[in-house]
Amino acid sequence: MSASTQSPTREAALTLLLRQGELTAGQLADQLSVSVQVMRRHLRGLEEEGLVEASPAPEGPGRPSNRWHLTSAGRGHFPDGSEHFALGLLSSMAASMPPDQVRGLLRQQAADKATDYRQQIGSGPLPKRIERLVDLRRREGYVAEFRREGDGPAWLMSEFHCSVMRIAEQFPCVCDQELQLIRHTFPDCQVDRIHWLLEGSHACGFRLLPLSPEPC
Repeated sequence: MSASTQSPTREAALTLLLRQGELTAGQLADQLSVSVQVMRRHLRGLEEEGLVEASPAPEGPGRPSNRWHLTSAGRGHFPDGSEHFALGLLSSMAASMPPDQVRGLLRQQAADKATDYRQQIGSGPLPKRIERLVDLRRREGYVAEFRREGDGPAWLMSEFHCSVMRIAEQFPCVCDQELQLIRHTFPDCQVDRIHWLLEGSHACGFRLLPLSPEPC
């Protein structure tokens, strides 16, 4: 077992980087209530394991501060779903079926999954339904959260770790399925993707805007 799996502080640092994208050693230290020196030691250890890397970022006068972020191995540190089986299945489908037929099957899967989600989250105010969906996604291996967009009617749902990320890297059409899944789950909302891990964002983000005003 690596040192990173033995230290709660290092695990917490990895989770913060997953959720927030990039942070300095000082920012991590503040949020985890440890000294900057201790945090830097943890980061050096994680860097040696290939889980994090730093890029200098100027922050006022003086020497630039390192901003730390996860490597692909760092993201892989978090649990994935059964990607080996799914990758093999998709590869076989792609080799033996026309692309339109593969996309059609994925669309049907998204619709079926959305039906299951709608049954589980039930009815009620939009924020309650989003909260229930986020809880379901967490159980499936996603690191997800949601919040209101400012003071407006829209809500933002972010997934910092995707349980099918490795599949999506080889079959980006899976991400289209995920977007359709959220849209089918919330047919009373306009749903747009606003962040995408495959485009370099630190999370996949979805904006949900009610199509009609919610009752007071």
